[in-house]
Amino acid sequence: MALKLLCLPCAGASATMYLRWRRLLPRWIEIVPVELPGRGSRLGEHFVEDFGTLADRLCDEQAAVMRGSSGGPQAFALFGHSMGALLAHGMAQRLRERGERLPRALIVSGSAAPSRRDTSRLQQALGDDQALAADLRRQGGTPDEVFDNAELLRLTLDVLGADYRVCDSYRHVPRPPLPVPVHVFAGRQDEIAPDRLAAWSLESEAPATLDWFDGGHFFVRQQEGAVLTALARHLSAVGAPARAAPGAFA
Repeated sequence: MALKLLCLPCAGASATMYLRWRRLLPRWIEIVPVELPGRGSRLGEHFVEDFGTLADRLCDEQAAVMRGSSGGPQAFALFGHSMGALLAHGMAQRLRERGERLPRALIVSGSAAPSRRDTSRLQQALGDDQALAADLRRQGGTPDEVFDNAELLRLTLDVLGADYRVCDSYRHVPRPPLPVPVHVFAGRQDEIAPDRLAAWSLESEAPATLDWFDGGHFFVRQQEGAVLTALARHLSAVGAPARAAPGAFA
């Protein structure tokens, strides 16, 4: 049986960012891009700008995927980059609260742990369109064509602003660690301090693992091959015959 990997996008993006992974990963990993309201195939829907509401809604919308239809339990895992990592963790917490089956693994990329988030940059970027566009440009990863096209920039800023409000609405509530392995991906040139990444170890009963990649916040694009190799390696321990065990936080 294939392991379904539900992939949540970063702020300002569509889940189509994961579509090409379908032909790059082993066949036993089935990529399920999780599109959020207000972009991509859901462009006509209203944004959901509250973190708790969005996490609950995503659990409802993806229930059939996570439950499976073959009669047996469906193996699945959650992956998210940046805002997507926070949402993936939020979904896992809500699944536990509901008494639902949990993911085989939680893979979080380009994100500080929930207990160590710094929202000062978000609040500054939400000041106005100029501040939001400046933050978008500072992060890199956005083609110049977006900034040169007024209509495309407007659409991008609307999505980014809504997503930043989602992140800003998040409030950390200490909870027992999840009985799920947590694997952390990070960029060596990203601005997230190592101690804020290491705090993900508090979110799992098992030792959390950390994989470093060259690149900034969007290392998942810059080092796609290496990222997918690490992704398959971690998932092989829960969805395919076991391979070498990944390293843990020092």
